[in-house]
Amino acid sequence: MSARATDVRPTVLVVDDESGILESLRILLRTEGFEPVLAHGGKQGLERLAEQVPEIVLTDIRMPSVTGVDILSAARQADPDVPVILMTAQATLQSAMQAVNEGAFYYIQKPFRNDELIAILRRAAEHRHLRVENKSLKQEIRRREGAQGDRPVGTSKAWLEVLRLAETVAPTESTVLIQGESGTGKEVIARYIHQLSGRTGGPFLSINCGALPEGLLESELFGHVKGAFTGAVKDKSGLFAAAAKGTFFLDEIGETTPATQVKLLRVLQHREVIPVGATDAEAIDVRLIAATNRDLEEEIKGGRFRSDLYYRLNVILFHLPPLRQRREDIPLLVDHFLGRIARARDEAPKHLDESALDATQAYPWPGNVRELENALERAAILTAGDTISVNALPDRVTQPRAEPLVAARTPPNPTLEAVERAYIMWVLQSENGNKSRAADVLGIDPSTLYRKLSRYGVEV
Repeated sequence: MSARATDVRPTVLVVDDESGILESLRILLRTEGFEPVLAHGGKQGLERLAEQVPEIVLTDIRMPSVTGVDILSAARQADPDVPVILMTAQATLQSAMQAVNEGAFYYIQKPFRNDELIAILRRAAEHRHLRVENKSLKQEIRRREGAQGDRPVGTSKAWLEVLRLAETVAPTESTVLIQGESGTGKEVIARYIHQLSGRTGGPFLSINCGALPEGLLESELFGHVKGAFTGAVKDKSGLFAAAAKGTFFLDEIGETTPATQVKLLRVLQHREVIPVGATDAEAIDVRLIAATNRDLEEEIKGGRFRSDLYYRLNVILFHLPPLRQRREDIPLLVDHFLGRIARARDEAPKHLDESALDATQAYPWPGNVRELENALERAAILTAGDTISVNALPDRVTQPRAEPLVAARTPPNPTLEAVERAYIMWVLQSENGNKSRAADVLGIDPSTLYRKLSRYGVEV
């Protein structure tokens, strides 16, 4: 590939401590279709690398303070695909071997012919182009394979809408908020977005914000410095730093305290974290996906969640349907989970008989997909043959208790949510199940009523 033949001029960082050589190389490279970026000495070369990674690096080896080998190391750390060409006036076999071992693309001795150097630079530009193109192709293959082979199971209309949205937003860097009841697959969707994103080669890390006390959660998220608190015997990087160039999944973000929410807001605003006990901020490069089973708009009204953090998180919003709203997916999920259980136990897959399958489709699954998987694992363990009967399923699935919309007897000390639920159901019954009229009587938006009914697990 000729540099002249391309519309884009490849950038070449030229590092040398002799001004005359820099100027002559600048003229040569510009004439031959390259875009030179000059650095006088190794220290300035490192500064140029920190500002912008070039497509090719051309550097002298013998320079005071910062050598060409230091430049080579820094360039490969910034981008392993950058070809680095080393120049020297005192070539030895030992220095050539060191250059190759350090990962140099080529090693050229001064003085060199201009056509020789240009030929090497063009091969380097071609090499980088092929490396980048190959990496992009592999990423596209992984994305397509992921979309076809590892697509989360389900063909219901509601579920397909979720998957299509995930596939649309995955290539972007947008922050994602996933809302849904416990067990609906919030982490599954988060992993699917990561798998189809440009960060798929980076880590996917997750944490349940409701599983840790505030102090420990902040240490895990942001890290801490030695002596920040009792037991902090050394510096520790947080999960935001560990997820660099990848995706960080914050599950149950609605459980965080106001103090933690302030710090998370800073992360989203400035893309930096301050470790516990530190004063200096550290830049982070991570995509954030958050999830909650709470209605965050209601949490904001109750003063339990910051509105500014909610609007920062709510760039792309997912509503995951509960399993009772996608019953047609249950047979597919049954086959999927029984196959996975069989592989884990190194045995042939089992299947449900007709009565057992009917029971799984009739049961409302308040614990959603997670409850279904646990019930199937139990049934597979208890079944000796290859056919699982209805008797192997938990009693709650085969003998569901009919629960009235409004309890006949009020518990002695009802919770506020129980009172709210009873009142909503009473109004709904009074309006003969008409949700729009019930919402008017309750003084709330119909969408809010639907969310509350979904949270209560009630279908009317």
